[in-house]
Amino acid sequence: MDTSEKGLERETLTKHLAETLDINRFRDYCPNGLQVEGKPHIRRLVTGVTASLALLDAAIEVKADAVLVHHGYFWRGEDPRVVGHRRLRLKRLLDHELNLYAYHLPLDAHPVLGNNAQLGTRLGLKALGRFGEQDLGWYGDSDAQTVAELLDLVRRVLGRQPQLIGDPAQRIARVAWCTGAAQNAFEQAIDAGASVYLSGEISEQTVHLARESGVAYLACGHHATERFGVQALGAYLSSHFGIDHQFIDITNPV
Repeated sequence: MDTSEKGLERETLTKHLAETLDINRFRDYCPNGLQVEGKPHIRRLVTGVTASLALLDAAIEVKADAVLVHHGYFWRGEDPRVVGHRRLRLKRLLDHELNLYAYHLPLDAHPVLGNNAQLGTRLGLKALGRFGEQDLGWYGDSDAQTVAELLDLVRRVLGRQPQLIGDPAQRIARVAWCTGAAQNAFEQAIDAGASVYLSGEISEQTVHLARESGVAYLACGHHATERFGVQALGAYLSSHFGIDHQFIDITNPV
């Protein structure tokens, strides 16, 4: 679908994203959709993982009309005051009439464009089913025969060394994965029959559960595991609407 010379209408993009990602299906910790309103027409879209000040400045530098991220603003329970870094971020958006779109759980869960679907594709995992709250976790098969082989594959695909809790020589029967801060779904992954579980972060109790269950745990990085969904979504929108798209990766060691 081609846009006019003015660009894609903001309302058209907002509605299409809501339908494509089925945002009303999810109980989430933040609003999904257009979080900050900017220009009424969009010709250039920047995607990134988190709506940090660095990403906003990079988007402004390339003359973007909209930014689409996985981690946006207005999280449940956070300080609602517009002071400090919140003021700086919002001022940058408003001063440059930059639209901000954010999709959290809907982007994790999408069966094709989502973080988990895209991570599985990049790692060559063959999805067999879903597990956990709101079916966010995935499980399936891997061509890797041992945890060590899977560890090496993850390192090459993500460009970072995962933290392993478990035996590298352990044989793999089933892999489970859920990107980001999904270490709390580890027990559900075990119940789903996983012999190894991949996520982004790790907590103190995760170590004990891995040791006591015999199920290996790979902490692969919150940012690193959630880079692929926004890229896939941005590429899809560019193809569908004929708008320019650029993914900008603001490096993050976590």
